[in-house]
Formats: sequence, structure tokens, C-alpha cells
Amino acid sequence: MKSRRRHLITLKDPDTKYPLPLIEKEQISHNTRRFRFGLPSPEHILGLPVGNYVRLLAKIDGVLVIRAYTPVSSDDDQGFVDLIIKIYFKNVHPNYPDGGKMTQYLENMKIGDTILFQGPTGQLFYQGAGRFSIKAYITSEPEEKLAHHLGMIAGGTGITPMLQLIRHITKNPSDKTRMSLIFANQTEEDILLRKELEEVASTHPDQFNVWYTLDRPPVDWKYSSGFINADMIKEHLPSPAESTFILVCGPRPLIQTAAHPNLEKLGYTKDMIFTY
Repeated sequence: MKSRRRHLITLKDPDTKYPLPLIEKEQISHNTRRFRFGLPSPEHILGLPVGNYVRLLAKIDGVLVIRAYTPVSSDDDQGFVDLIIKIYFKNVHPNYPDGGKMTQYLENMKIGDTILFQGPTGQLFYQGAGRFSIKAYITSEPEEKLAHHLGMIAGGTGITPMLQLIRHITKNPSDKTRMSLIFANQTEEDILLRKELEEVASTHPDQFNVWYTLDRPPVDWKYSSGFINADMIKEHLPSPAESTFILVCGPRPLIQTAAHPNLEKLGYTKDMIFTY
């Protein structure tokens, strides 16, 4: 029965759009929600390779809007898929007065409403035991990369693809890949999935460690403050080496101003870095 169930995959064809209903919605913080969407049956899994993500599609004000998200659930979960999404409300950020089209659309969805899912999509595939297949482009042939130590740089909701990997690796006792994460946020309240991250760090202390940095830290903050810099990377991530692989995901300023220039400065080569 278990092997039959394993074949009940939702995302059978990456070109097909699958309408999935919203079945639960949970407020995690003032601007972050967990959306749970139902799969075609309680026995279905999503069928998303580790390292890949899904696209959500919706017609908003007459225009097709497409956004990419990495679920926080996995193919161990049957019957549903969970997304944790930060809502960008209008009139909050001066540079984006209209807010986020897709996130506000999701915020206004009612239980039972459906949205289109498409996938799997992505250029990174985790094969297990530190082995990755990486496509330079969606259509190109994958290249293999073997890593003994993963360095992760995440900002905001960029934590979701990291958590996907962290959970997958730590649940497999034969996978000894080490992981070190620097997680950047604006305030302590903005740290998504902190409980889950610290639980993994406490149950797998020799395999996973997490370090935070905040733009606006509280008075008694024991981690870093400000933008990710070369010293933080040097202290908390694995050094440049053939067996080192650095994964980066987050807002554009984090990638272009903090992560890439400092990694380059410290001697990490292009083949050691993957940016979602």
C-alpha cells in the first residue's frame, strides 16, 4: 500500500496547471501566514524534488501574475502542501505603495477558494549524501556537485528553500552533510521558522548551526547586527574549498550588496555558490 501511495503524485507534469483549494490559513505574525492547500486526495503527495519550487498563478486585475514559492511541507506529508508567505500590504513600504499583488491576493482568499499550482521547477536538485545536480539554465544539462559542508545565506522568506534542505538532510541518518546558516532579518519578530531551526540545531548540534543578524536588534541581542559582511561569513560559514557549497536566497539587496561581493572577496568561486 505504501509503494502505491508513493505514486499518487500531484505535480505529474511541469507544464500542467493544477487548481488546489485553500483548506487552512494560520496567522504566524502581523504580516506572515501559513497557507495550507489540499491535494487531490488524502493519499496524494505534492511530488516536488528537494531543491525545486512551485509557481502559483492567478489572474489579478485582469493580468496573469506568477510567483515562485518553496513549500515548508515535504513529500512525507500526504494530502496537503504548506506555504509560509510574508504579505506585502499596500501603503506600508514607500518604494512599493501598491504592495505585493500575489501576496495580497492570497491574503484575501477564503477557505475553499482555489489557486493554480505549477511545477516542479528549478535548477537545483538534491540527490542525497551531499550530491547536487545543478542546471545553469532550466533547459541545460545538469552538472554534478559534491559537498561535505553547506553554507547557507538567507534573508526573510528566503529561509524556505534552506529549511527544505535542512529537514531533508537531518531526517536521513546516513546523510552526514554539514550545514551552517546565516539568517538575516529586520527585527527579531521577523525571524521566520525560528523554533523549527533551533529545534534542528539542538537535536543535530554536530550537523547544523544557525546564526542570526538583524537590522534593528533588541538591546539584549546576542547575535550579529546589520548587513551580512565578510567577517560574519568567515566566522560562521565553511571556508572556500572544493567540498564547500554556498546557497543564497533572499531579497535583491542581500544577494547583490551583502552576499555575492563578500563571498567573492573571501575567495569563493562561482562553482561554490548557488543563488535561488
